[in-house]
Amino acid sequence: MHELLERLGHPERAYPAIHVVGTNGKSTATRTIAALLRAEGRRAGAYTSPHVSGWAERIWVDGSEADFEAAVARVRADAQAVGATQFEAVTAAALLEFAEQRVDVAVVEAGLGGRLDATNVVDAEVVLLTNVSLEHTEVLGDTPEQIAQEKLAVAHAARVVVLSDNRYAHLVPKSAEIVPGGAREAAEAFLGRPIAREPSIHLPGRLDRRGRELWDGAHNPAGTAWLRAQLREPYDVVVASILADKDVDAMLADLAAIASTLIATQSTNPRALPAAELADRAAAFFSRVETEPDPARALERARQSTDGGVLVTGSLYLLADLS
Repeated sequence: MHELLERLGHPERAYPAIHVVGTNGKSTATRTIAALLRAEGRRAGAYTSPHVSGWAERIWVDGSEADFEAAVARVRADAQAVGATQFEAVTAAALLEFAEQRVDVAVVEAGLGGRLDATNVVDAEVVLLTNVSLEHTEVLGDTPEQIAQEKLAVAHAARVVVLSDNRYAHLVPKSAEIVPGGAREAAEAFLGRPIAREPSIHLPGRLDRRGRELWDGAHNPAGTAWLRAQLREPYDVVVASILADKDVDAMLADLAAIASTLIATQSTNPRALPAAELADRAAAFFSRVETEPDPARALERARQSTDGGVLVTGSLYLLADLS
């Protein structure tokens, strides 16, 4: 990443940054911070991943999607020259787009972890840790403490670190001020003053209501537990695909508290658990389980089977397949 950004003239140095790390809620926090700053008159860029509705969803400038194809075209030759991965190339494209668009601030979501993530090239003055739970343990560590340490490694230049959980305060660099809170507090830390406005945002696949359907990208036990706690209305059917490296049983237990019927399907991500295997494991939790490997047919089956609510969840990759 450093070699690629050097070839591009170090666009990440053209503006201050806010770095968002954590297990869940990073995209929502990133876009919320950008919206809050925009409401306060700042021209803000937002970089999120993964996408649901399309690649252009990942790069926003001043409240709108950037020209994604043009942004990627700008970095393609240099990215190929250094052998950059897809995520590295898209990250560089976002950072260069923000420089080209002369943003006042870039809000950057980390992809995986933090310390070795491609986004850890910005010297962010404000860092937000949304939350920490077990994820990608083969890469990030076996305990929440180890995972938090990997994520908070992006705070190497931070003057303020915003924490939703004070248990990890000892991992923050001593030179940084610790502020409790979330997205609003991160935006206020950047501005140095309170914010009165409360702009509304919509992110595809995050508590995304579509008529009688709810699409949510809960993709780990912390996400499904949060989803379960948020929902007040009953749902008749869950359409789900879950990646094989997740705690599948814990997620199924939460989803079974939301609806009694599961239609097990399989996203196109190669890490997705086969639909038949997901159905076998779901039988211990749901009173009724059906198997339909094709996501579109699974959703159509759910729509035809009930006049009530349908929940589509388990993986953002499933939501992307259906978009």
